[in-house]
Amino acid sequence: MDQKTRVVLVEDHPEYRETVQLALKRTPDITLVGEFGTAERALRSLQRQWGEQQPDLILLDLALPGMGGLEALPQFLSVLPEVRIIVLTQSEREQDVLRAIALGASGYLLKSSTVKQITDGIRTVIGGGASLDADVAGVILDTLRTKLPKDEAADLLSPRELEVLSLIARGLLRKQIADQLGIATSTVVTHIAHIYEKLNVQNAPEAVAKAFHAGILPVDKRP
Repeated sequence: MDQKTRVVLVEDHPEYRETVQLALKRTPDITLVGEFGTAERALRSLQRQWGEQQPDLILLDLALPGMGGLEALPQFLSVLPEVRIIVLTQSEREQDVLRAIALGASGYLLKSSTVKQITDGIRTVIGGGASLDADVAGVILDTLRTKLPKDEAADLLSPRELEVLSLIARGLLRKQIADQLGIATSTVVTHIAHIYEKLNVQNAPEAVAKAFHAGILPVDKRP
């Protein structure tokens, strides 16, 4: 990749900030351009004129001192409408997951994620997708229940689109979905575009949440 993805980290624990910093230093296509211990400091900095140096993506913790991540998330998007935000947190609570998605997060990863999962998530989001931690997908699988009769939603998605969405709900990336279904990655991308259009959503977490609410996906149980 010719141009590095510029990332800002908003995290109050110095040790974890250092861990992410060291990991991204070893990643040639991603660069950390800012680290902040509070959302207030990050917002003040981002409100200045960054010009062409503005970040492409923000890694945002939820449990921050002062202004919490959920309160800050829409403010970051107001300051930088084009920025992508991945929540990087310890919280698996359903209300946090769904609230972050509703507020515009493009991904939701847990701090237990490996360095590879975080960097892959950054690349996925920058590429126009969304990154959903497999454990977070499990939370949605366990807690969301149908809101509409299934016969009203049954015809929304084709069988193949339903297969793709089910694999998205399990946290698989596009190439992994393609490998599992034996189809091209470009075909997966097309199916995902159709899913988003039919469900009237912008990203994978929204699609999964809406599908469960509509009764399109069954409620599996994690092992």
